[in-house]
Amino acid sequence: MTTVTSSGTAKLTFPSDTQIHIEREFAASKHLVYKAITTPELVKRWWNAKRGVVTLAEIDLREGGKWRYVMEGEGFEVGFHGEYREIVPNERIVSTEAFEGAPDPDDNATVNTVTLEENDGRTVMRVLIDCPNKFVRDAIVESGMEAGMQDAYDLLEEVAVSLA
Repeated sequence: MTTVTSSGTAKLTFPSDTQIHIEREFAASKHLVYKAITTPELVKRWWNAKRGVVTLAEIDLREGGKWRYVMEGEGFEVGFHGEYREIVPNERIVSTEAFEGAPDPDDNATVNTVTLEENDGRTVMRVLIDCPNKFVRDAIVESGMEAGMQDAYDLLEEVAVSLA
């Protein structure tokens, strides 16, 4: 069995006042990481970040296709949705992401670019989150996003490794 990395392994940086950059290495090939981030049944296993249950994971994986995830926890429900703008299987996904609890969620949506690069059976995933303004970027960071992301990516790695 492949060893799963511990929490806190994703690196978060801020290239500009409106961007968040995340980099994380996974102990799985890029086609398995891609499958884990694009298959609804698999997204349900990691997107909760150990904070609830994913009750909905809809993915229409094509340019112009929509996606939506909903999670329920103790006393709360959160939803996110977006649209795919560019898809290069196993390499790159560009999509919008709107937090349904935000004011004017679609007007405050981010554009997320995910790239996957494999070396020796391990994959580096890079996510560039382009926010419409500094206020949105800061609200995302202040929401506790980093702790949830670390837990979600640890689960994502477990899911991807389990597919081998």
